[in-house]
Amino acid sequence: MNVADLPMAVFTVLAQMSVGAFLVLGAVQVLARTVGGRSAEQVDRLTDPILYAVGASLVLGFAASALHLGNPINALNVLRNLGSSWLSAEIALGIAFGALGLLFTLLQHFKRGSLALRQALASVTAVVGLSLVAAMSMIYYSVDIAPAWSTWATPVQFLTTTVLLGALAVGTALMATILVRRRADAAQAAGSEEQAEDLALITTTLKGVAAVSVTMLGVIFLVTPLQLNLLSQGGPAAVESAQVLSGAWFVTRLVLVFLGAGLMGLFIYRFATVTREDPRPLATVVSVAFGLVLVGELIGRTLFYESMTRIGM
Repeated sequence: MNVADLPMAVFTVLAQMSVGAFLVLGAVQVLARTVGGRSAEQVDRLTDPILYAVGASLVLGFAASALHLGNPINALNVLRNLGSSWLSAEIALGIAFGALGLLFTLLQHFKRGSLALRQALASVTAVVGLSLVAAMSMIYYSVDIAPAWSTWATPVQFLTTTVLLGALAVGTALMATILVRRRADAAQAAGSEEQAEDLALITTTLKGVAAVSVTMLGVIFLVTPLQLNLLSQGGPAAVESAQVLSGAWFVTRLVLVFLGAGLMGLFIYRFATVTREDPRPLATVVSVAFGLVLVGELIGRTLFYESMTRIGM
């Protein structure tokens, strides 16, 4: 595994995770209010703090990409090709997503503007975020001389990372939120009724997170052999790329993702079903699952860059 590709791997994975977390968080807010019948006050109490974590992950991603560029000023030079370059689109959309996300976070936190206005802004931000992920995938999909990149598997894998890490990140952040609130409530001798309501909402949400994780795991284990089979039947460059994507690090990545999204996903669902009073065991399971998948996706993305073997070179 080539560590020189790690900055770009960190950038793309964290940026996609932030987009996925924003999307999943929006889904949680809408479903909890419309389907679950939860009050807006309760939902906002648990989900608003997570918005700051979404922005922080995007900032960290851009910081990592700056290491790859060598000089952050180079990003401004890239923007000159906006309209003709997917790389320029990626940077512009990343900035737009961050700015819109920050604006929505501030409006949501201080409850400025009407609910309809904030929801409209959130919808626009979500569309920009999905466009960012699409632009990221097109940067590599459009490189015709790189067989490992120029396949349908690239956009599918980027979208899978977005949804999988986004769901697990939201689950982890929700558990962190309720643990912090429980400590504060204990210090202030707050009633347990509110705590019970919060935990009930979170455990219901975590069932959905577990279901999404297992589904995305299925997509990964479906796409991966199809991609390797496609590359193994190609030319020398494609075959060489397939060899990179089937080594020890590749197996390590699959094992980590399987443990985190698969087995831990099942444990999350089980814990969320039977655990109501003490959230700490559930928080541990969710955090471990998120950590395993995050490391696995970083390894997988690094191998993605390492698999770039050009045709004719």
